[in-house]
Amino acid sequence: MTMAPLIWQTARFAIDLAQPRVMGIVNVTPDSFSDGGAHASTAAALQHCEQLLKEGADMLDIGGESTRPGSPAVPLDAELARVLPVVREAVKLNVPLSVDTYKPEVMRAVLELGADVVNDVWALRQPGAREAVAAHPSCGICLMHMHRDPQTMQTAPMQGDVVPEVLSFWAQQVAQLRLLKVDPSRITLDPGIGFGKTVAQNFALLARQRELLDAGYPLLLGWSRKSSIGTVSGIPAAAERLVPSVMAAVLAVDRGAAIVRVHDVRDTVAALAVWRAMKTEEPHPGRRASNDQQQEQTS
Repeated sequence: MTMAPLIWQTARFAIDLAQPRVMGIVNVTPDSFSDGGAHASTAAALQHCEQLLKEGADMLDIGGESTRPGSPAVPLDAELARVLPVVREAVKLNVPLSVDTYKPEVMRAVLELGADVVNDVWALRQPGAREAVAAHPSCGICLMHMHRDPQTMQTAPMQGDVVPEVLSFWAQQVAQLRLLKVDPSRITLDPGIGFGKTVAQNFALLARQRELLDAGYPLLLGWSRKSSIGTVSGIPAAAERLVPSVMAAVLAVDRGAAIVRVHDVRDTVAALAVWRAMKTEEPHPGRRASNDQQQEQTS
């Protein structure tokens, strides 16, 4: 299987994925499950963008529609009114800018403003979405696996072995993009933690995440403050799940994630610095064998 490329090509940036990257979440919504609409206004959202960059975010992900379980769909005009003013100003920050949307009209509008990535929970399955990104010469794309839709996904979660199901889904969606001549360097994949899956299935995706690398594309993981973390940690309030969220992000990176999408940027960046230091100092297998042999010779 082809190794995941080290460069993620996006509209304005070729992002080096040799080291894991942190994507900071900016919810421009009044009903976000995690931050209760704290950044719903344009001014508040832009201030939050700047704060996340100060905390060490490598890129930003702006969303104007909540996709929490049971959330209602947002009309096109409302999403455009929320997202476009933020994107128009945020592109001036000169960092990779992702927009979380499944509507092709929003995709085209934000790409025209200079956004770099389309991050779609529907994996471009809405009519016209594939064509919207394929028409752009280089925008980055994130294809996420979701079972059913946000309104019903947790009322009837998927059944069976989640890993081959996700891999099969990705293969189908990537094949559709390749038919439209989309370069593979533009594609990343997200297994969709919490999107139509049981708690056990979500953690199976983490435990067996290295199997997902067989898809041959960089992985983007979004564990931050998810309900599965609340279930296993016993922390009901999403905003209080910082420690287990950071733990999940580090575990995801250790299992090969190229990008982690998080609310708590400062703490995730700090934790990954510890992980990176450990990886830097980890003995090389050849060196360890040599040391073992030396001990045998001197014993």
